[in-house]
Amino acid sequence: MLTPTKKGQYALRAVYELAKRQGSGPTKISTIADAQAIPHRFLEVILYRLKASGLVASKRGFYGGYLLTKPAEQVTVGEILRHVHKEMAEAECMACISVRKCPFVGKCAFSSLWQRAKTAVFKVYDDTTLQDLLDDNEAVKVLDPRCVV
Repeated sequence: MLTPTKKGQYALRAVYELAKRQGSGPTKISTIADAQAIPHRFLEVILYRLKASGLVASKRGFYGGYLLTKPAEQVTVGEILRHVHKEMAEAECMACISVRKCPFVGKCAFSSLWQRAKTAVFKVYDDTTLQDLLDDNEAVKVLDPRCVV
């Protein structure tokens, strides 16, 4: 997974939005969906999975919504992606849709290459926190005020 799936990208955007609003109380799902251009129904599924992982919490009621359970500097991109793609973690091969369906299992000339690439990419994901993304966005806004995420 060099580039996160759409589901992973939406999860990152949702959690990023919660990080932006951290300390302001719960954020409604419609606010997250609108701010990050995520389909509402898809976002419900993603937030449910993130809630089950313990990365986000929800509060019911009129003033309810979703919140991060940890400070932005303690949540990594890798952690978010692993929780969203838990079922894919073991079965994924960057060359095939699934290791279980690969005709070259155990004799693939590229498997070590793909594994090294995946390890390198996840090193970057694991070294990047939500706070890093927030800080990067602030730097971009200073350079180009039209660019706001």
